Amino acid sequence: MATTVRRAVLTLPAASLGPQNPLPALRAPDGVHELDERAREGLPREMARQIGYEPLRSLLPVRILDGYGRQRAEREFESIVIENAHLRVTVLPELGGRVHSLVHLPTGRELLYRNPVFQPANFALNGAWFSGGIEWNTGATGHTTLSCAPLHAALVPAPDGGEMVRLWEWERLRDLPFQVDLWLPEDSEFLYVGVRVRNPHERPAPVYWWSNIAVPEDAGTRVLAPADEAWHFGYERSLRRVPVPEWEGADRTYPPRSEYPADFFYEVRDGARPWIASLDAAGQGLVQTSTRRLRGRKLFVWGAGGGGRRWQDWLTEPGTGGYAEIQAGLARTQLEHVRLDGGAEFSWLEAYGPLAADPAAVHGADWAAARGAAEDALARALPADRVETAYEAWRGCADTEPGERLAAGSGWGALEVLCGGHALPGTPFEESMLGEEQEPWLQLWRTGVFPAPRRVAPPGPSLVAAHWRDMLETAPAEPLTEYHLGVAQWHAGDVAQAVRSWERGLALAPSRWPLLRCLAAADELAGDPVRAADGYAEAFEDLAGESRGGEPWTPAEAALGREAMAALLAAGRLPEARRVWDRLRPVLREQGRFRLLAARLLAAEGHVAAARRVFEDGFEIPDLREGEETLSDAWSTLTDRPLPPHYDFRMRPPV
Repeated sequence: MATTVRRAVLTLPAASLGPQNPLPALRAPDGVHELDERAREGLPREMARQIGYEPLRSLLPVRILDGYGRQRAEREFESIVIENAHLRVTVLPELGGRVHSLVHLPTGRELLYRNPVFQPANFALNGAWFSGGIEWNTGATGHTTLSCAPLHAALVPAPDGGEMVRLWEWERLRDLPFQVDLWLPEDSEFLYVGVRVRNPHERPAPVYWWSNIAVPEDAGTRVLAPADEAWHFGYERSLRRVPVPEWEGADRTYPPRSEYPADFFYEVRDGARPWIASLDAAGQGLVQTSTRRLRGRKLFVWGAGGGGRRWQDWLTEPGTGGYAEIQAGLARTQLEHVRLDGGAEFSWLEAYGPLAADPAAVHGADWAAARGAAEDALARALPADRVETAYEAWRGCADTEPGERLAAGSGWGALEVLCGGHALPGTPFEESMLGEEQEPWLQLWRTGVFPAPRRVAPPGPSLVAAHWRDMLETAPAEPLTEYHLGVAQWHAGDVAQAVRSWERGLALAPSRWPLLRCLAAADELAGDPVRAADGYAEAFEDLAGESRGGEPWTPAEAALGREAMAALLAAGRLPEARRVWDRLRPVLREQGRFRLLAARLLAAEGHVAAARRVFEDGFEIPDLREGEETLSDAWSTLTDRPLPPHYDFRMRPPV
C-alpha cells in the first residue's frame, strides 16, 4: 500500500477555547518549574549553566488564553491523515500540529494515549493546553504557547518520492522559526519526524525543545530507557539524582507506583543510542528514537495520589483511563535552555513506531536485562544506521518549498520576515499571511507612526523585540504608542523607563485603564501592595465605566476584575474589594475564579460560614494552574475538615 496523505475531519466533544485575555502578560511565569538557588548546588556544570541561561522575564508578546470553560459540545477539527499499510497518523494542524492518533493497522492498536475529548486546561506557558497524543514543545520551559494555536501546513516531496506533511510557525517567545516534517515511507512501520529550529538573527538565542508523547498508563506498563540514573523533579523546586529503576522502595519505571506527580529525566549513558519505550504487560507498545542531537529522555507520571488522579479526570472523561508521558528533548532536563548562535540551526530526526519485546525480560527484576531486551527489539525493528540514513535523506528535502497548502497559521512570522528581510527556504512566511492583528505594526514599520485605533476597544497585542521597541521610541508619542512602548521596555527589564512611558501616556489618554493597570503591576513588582491595590481599583473603575460589554470588553473586565480583587484582598482593602465585586457583571460573578474570590472576601469580612457555603455549593475553576494550591489553601482557612476530593489538585506532599 502506497503512503497516502489526505484531509479529514475529526469530531470530538470539545470545550470552547474562548477569547484571549486582552491584558499584556507582564508577570514572569509562575515558577512551577524553577529550582531554588540551593538546589542548583552540585549540579553538573553544563546543566547548571543551561538552567541559568536566559530564563523568561515575561510571556510577552504572547497573550494568555484563559477564556475557556468546561461545557463541551461536538466540534469538528480539521485533520491531516498520513497512512500506509502499517500506520495511520492523524495530525491536528489547528491545535499546534498535535499528532492526535498513531494506529498500528495490522493489530488495530492505538500506540498513543488518545484523548476522547478536547478539554483545555492551564498547563501551557500561556494557559490553554490539552492532553494526549504527541506535541511539539518549543520556546521555553513548559508546554508551548502554540499548544492550541494553528500552524501552517503543506505538502512537500518526501525523500522517497512520496509526500510528507510540513508544519511550520514563528515561535514568538524566542523569535525563532521552526518546522516539523512528518514522513511515512511506503513500507515503514515507523513515522519519521524531521525537526529544524533556525536562528535568523545575528544574536544568539536560547532554544528549548521537548517532544511530548502521551502513552496509556496501565498497571502493567513499564517505561524503559538507556539509563541507570535519573534526575527527579517533583514540584518542590528541587532536582536530585536517583537510581533507576528502584527508588525509595518502589520501581518508578511503572508510572502508577509513584504517589505524586513527578518528572524523571533519564541520565542517558554517553554514547548510547537515544530512545525511550512504553511497553505493556505483554511487552508491546510504543518506542521513540532519534538522532543524537535530541539527547534527553524523560518520564512524567501523575502518581496514584488524590491530586494526580483528580488532574487525570480533569483533563479528560472520568473512567477513560489514565496516561503518562514519555518525552525527548535537546537537553538533559526541561529546566535548561540551549544556546543557538546567530545564523545557525538545530535539526534532528525522530522515529515513532510499535515495539514488541520479550515480556519476561521486560518485566523482570534485572533492569539491565529489561533495558537490553527493549534495545535489542528496537535494533531489529529499526537499526540505528537506518535512522541516520533517513536523517541525511530528509536534510536534502528540508529546504524544499511547500506545495499544496493544507492549513494556515498566524501572520506574525510574515511580519517578522517582511520587516527583518530574513531568508528561510522551506518555510515561507508570505505577505499574504498578514492579518488584522499585524496591520498596525505593519503601518509602524512603513510610516514610523503607530496608527490610532479605528474604534474604542482594549488595546491590541504588543510587540516587544528590540527592533520594535526602537521603532516605538522614535514614533510620535501618542498615548497608545506610549502604552506599547512601556510594555516593550518592561519586557527588556527597563522598569523605570516603562513606568515613565506609561505615565506620559496617561496624561493624555482617552482610555486610562490599560495604563493604570500596567502602573499597578509595576507597583506590585516594586513591593508596594497598597499603591498597587489603589492602581488596580482605579483601573477597574475606569474600565467598568468605559466597557460596552460583549467581545472584547467582557474578557477585559474578567481579567482586570480578578487582578483588582486579588490585589485588594492582599492589601486588606475589603470595602474596595467589595465595590469591585458589586461592579462585576452577574455572568462574571458565576465564574469559578470569582466564586473563589467571593469566598475569600466573605472570610476576610468575618463571614466564615458563608464562605464555606460557597465551597459546599460547588464551583469549578476551568483555568486552575498546574501546581496551584489556592483551593486547598482557601479551604484550610475555613475549616479543619479534610479537603473534598473534587477540590484536591495538589501535586506535592502537604507542607
